[in-house]
Amino acid sequence: MTAERALQETYLPDVPLFARGKVRDIYDLGKNLLIIATDRLSAFDVVMPTPIPGRSVILTQMSLFWFSMMDDIVANHVVTADVSRYPARLQPYRDQLEGRSMIVRKAERIPIECVVRGYLAGSGWRDYQRTGSVCGHVLPAGLVESDRLPQPIFTPATKAETGHDENITRDQMAALVGESVAADLERLSLALYQRGRAYAESRGIIIADTKFEFGWIDGRMALIDEMLSPDSSRFWPRDGYAPGRPQESFDKQFVRDYLDGLDWDKRAPGPVLPSEIVERTLRKYQEAYNRLVRSSPAQVEGV
Repeated sequence: MTAERALQETYLPDVPLFARGKVRDIYDLGKNLLIIATDRLSAFDVVMPTPIPGRSVILTQMSLFWFSMMDDIVANHVVTADVSRYPARLQPYRDQLEGRSMIVRKAERIPIECVVRGYLAGSGWRDYQRTGSVCGHVLPAGLVESDRLPQPIFTPATKAETGHDENITRDQMAALVGESVAADLERLSLALYQRGRAYAESRGIIIADTKFEFGWIDGRMALIDEMLSPDSSRFWPRDGYAPGRPQESFDKQFVRDYLDGLDWDKRAPGPVLPSEIVERTLRKYQEAYNRLVRSSPAQVEGV
């Protein structure tokens, strides 16, 4: 699953660059986009100078797996991840594309981060400690950190001018996108999370929370970006789960915890990551992939 060398940045000189994000490089193919995951890792909205070799393949293949599993709930933007079916002008770049890329339909992004929480962690836990509620959802008294919620809750967010996610209430979301769109976003997000959580628990992983993004393609709402990956979700091992404290994780929370222990102001440039941190981070991503995807009888295109 891992690449022999890290892909820090892609280089496709004959293809127009559409955008370069924290992790993904996106190229313009006309009606479609080419999305390439790199091995860059961001934390606290800062891209670390040290890549995690092979992370790009794991993120891409895991998203493809979930897209395939959920396509009866909602359409998605994937056209193909089979490089042999890519346009001829992309074939010279197979070494950058194989396993870590997908061609997707262009979409008009709906400007809402659709967050679903099944457990009390992160900013949700902090909000609950202060107010007893999370994004307008009043929760029972006496919950502790990492508690499983009585029911999953939909807690949307939007991008502030600084680029950070900003939690909003459902009423605020409806004011931004309209009640009908808000209802669909909530319904679909909860359905996707419920199915993903049940499947993951059968493979020994708790999906504590996650976020989805949607857009309009030919007038239909579709799932875009990534899905239920270690970058967009909080993954905990089911064995050893114990409310009342932070949990071990299969996601990049491990890196955040390491960075929190450094004398670093959370501004760019980020610190160089020691080889031990790189290796342990990759092992966590690999373990999540092995449990969720390799243990499944379902086949993912490109694997």
